[in-house]
This record gives sequence, C-alpha cells and structure tokens, in this order.
Amino acid sequence: MGLDLINGLPAHVLLVHVVVVLVPLTALALILSAALPSVMRRFGLALPALALVSLISVPLTTDAGEWLERHVAGDPLVRAHTELGDGLLPWALALFVVATAVWWCYRRAAHRAPAAPGPSGGVALPLRLAAAVLSLVVGVGAGVQVYRIGDSGARAAWHDSFSAKG
Repeated sequence: MGLDLINGLPAHVLLVHVVVVLVPLTALALILSAALPSVMRRFGLALPALALVSLISVPLTTDAGEWLERHVAGDPLVRAHTELGDGLLPWALALFVVATAVWWCYRRAAHRAPAAPGPSGGVALPLRLAAAVLSLVVGVGAGVQVYRIGDSGARAAWHDSFSAKG
C-alpha cells in the first residue's frame, strides 16, 4: 500500500511538485558540480543526498499517480501521461549514480592532495571532461523527461476544462 491520499487530496497532485522541483534542481547541481570544482567543493555530500531524495520521490509519485489513474475516468491523455511518467525512474537513477560518482571522485582527489587542490579540484582533466559530458547528458535528459511528463499531465488534467474565450 502506497501513499494515496494526503489530507483528503490525491497524493500524486502534491508529490508531483517535489519531482518537478528536485529533479531539475539536481540536474543543474550535478552539471555545475561536474564542470566547476569550486561548486563541487561547496556542495560536497549535499549533491548525492539531493540526488537520493530526487530518486526516492520519483517512485513515490508514480505509485501515487497509478493509484489516481485507477480513480479517474479512462482517458488516452491520462494513459499517455502515465506511460511517460514510468520513464522517469531510469533518469532519476542515472542522476543519483552520476552525482555519487562525481562526488566520490572529487572527494577521493581532495583526500589524495588536500594541500594543493588547484583549479581542477585535484581531478584529472580527462576525468573531469568525461564527468561533465556525462552529467550534461543525464541532466538534460532528466530535465527534458520531466518537462514532457509535466506537459502531458497538464494536458490530461486541463483539456476541455476551461474556455480561452472571455
């Protein structure tokens, strides 16, 4: 049994805001941390922790969404939204794995040469470039997926629900 209702409201409607904020925020933090050692030094353990909270929020939200889907009228837009929503978990997992790897590499490099981290943060340039490119791919992919899911959810919730004419 999952988290279905919060204070009488469908939990999905509330939890979705956590995902919409945390996943893109995690993606941005990851990209900046991988590209800029000074940002990584400031984030530290907060980067993988943020990615973990994002990762945990995704299945909670999709589970609540599946409960909601069973309690609303059948609609092709809702089904499309649900299918897109199921595709976010791999992106959130990738964000967590890459964020943890980036944090671990910088932490390991800092422990090897704490006196002189230099502008590179002590991480070799090829590794930094690979981390930055991988972070960019995963971060943009996760952000695009969140956008696609959100757009389809808004269409499912609001189609035929208002009039654009005054």
